[in-house]
Amino acid sequence: MTPEDPEETQPLLEPPGGSAPRGRRVFLAAFAATLGPLSFGFALGYSSPAIPSLQRAAPPAPRLDDEAASWFGAVVTLGAAAGGVLGGWLVDRAGRKLSLLLCSVPFVTSFAVITAAQDVWMLLGGRLLTGLACGVASLVAPVYISEIAYPAVRGLLGSCVQLMVVIGILLAYLAALRTAGPQRGAPCRREERDPDGQSPSEQGFHLALLWQPGIYKPFVIGVSLMAFQQLSGVNAIMFYAETIFEEAKFKDSSLASIIVGVIQVLFTAVAALIMDRAGRRLLLALSGMVMVFSMSAFGAYFKLTQGIPGNSSHVALLAPISTEPVDASVGLAWLAVGSMCLFIAGFAVGWGPIPWLLMSEIFPLHVKGVATGVCVLANWLMAFLVTKEFSSLMEILRPYGAFWLASAFCIISVLFTLFCVPETKGKTLEQITAHFEGR
Repeated sequence: MTPEDPEETQPLLEPPGGSAPRGRRVFLAAFAATLGPLSFGFALGYSSPAIPSLQRAAPPAPRLDDEAASWFGAVVTLGAAAGGVLGGWLVDRAGRKLSLLLCSVPFVTSFAVITAAQDVWMLLGGRLLTGLACGVASLVAPVYISEIAYPAVRGLLGSCVQLMVVIGILLAYLAALRTAGPQRGAPCRREERDPDGQSPSEQGFHLALLWQPGIYKPFVIGVSLMAFQQLSGVNAIMFYAETIFEEAKFKDSSLASIIVGVIQVLFTAVAALIMDRAGRRLLLALSGMVMVFSMSAFGAYFKLTQGIPGNSSHVALLAPISTEPVDASVGLAWLAVGSMCLFIAGFAVGWGPIPWLLMSEIFPLHVKGVATGVCVLANWLMAFLVTKEFSSLMEILRPYGAFWLASAFCIISVLFTLFCVPETKGKTLEQITAHFEGR
């Protein structure tokens, strides 16, 4: 079959127009593409139950101290940043489909290295490889889906990337609970052509292109969306979840983690179902306002409990939790539980899936590989900084100050959405490009 054969590409590039087989092929191809993000989510969720187990490991198994545990959780973001750069290059050279298939190599290799690890360096090396695969998958899957989907379902299918990520996280939590029990403890390459007739070998990116409105406007929007997603404080909330649930006297914090995962999956699914009706801007704005309220309440919890004797809320994120219950803080801990669940729901509806969806929609085809690579790089570098330095920020600003700072970033993200982010609902990729070019 030749590259130009319409039977190979055309059913995926046009609306079904009443043709059920064409619609089914689009959904089936999108599902196959999201299997990479599913592995991505499992890899992210794996670190939460794995770190306590590795810290208690007995010889000859490698054991993590506090510093190594911090790196075990954070090094995956460095690998993902490198994966974003690699994915941006790979998607234009090898094509979208082959790039998706190649993601499986570092995924399989990384878990094999972690399973066979004899020392801490092998564990960290495995996590670095995991991050590399996550970075490539988080770039290629949204790009591929945005290009095969017709406008009426592009929001639905694009949101399924984030849905599969949170399902993977939930599966990791469930696997950890099942394991812990009652204790807690390459195909043939072919030349591909884009709808504008250009092949990857004819595409290219030059710095001079950044002077063009059709390039620099979506570039600024894409990078800003990725930065605001991480500055919202979502990683800090996720890392502090177990502490909050324990202070609220949850007997099994592993089960609490599953509750968090279920909330993520449910509200990400809701976002996917309403994305093409409500629109991207509306969901981003509503999501941001919910995060402002919940993060402010979360900071208020820390402010109100900072003077309670024996309360563990004002210490660093990774500090041990007091085993003695503090009755004075239990009621306030429920404020934190409610705020955290509300934040996760709000994030899942908008700022979780939409930045990835918009990243795949707003760039012209001839620069999409490099531009999306830079966006993914920005996202994972910000994730690394927030993950690694949030404990230090809590010591400098106090916990309530750190979370109120995140609330301020959420306010800025809402304003940025209202004034800078265009609506892409129902538009073809060509119409979106024409909008930025002023045509």
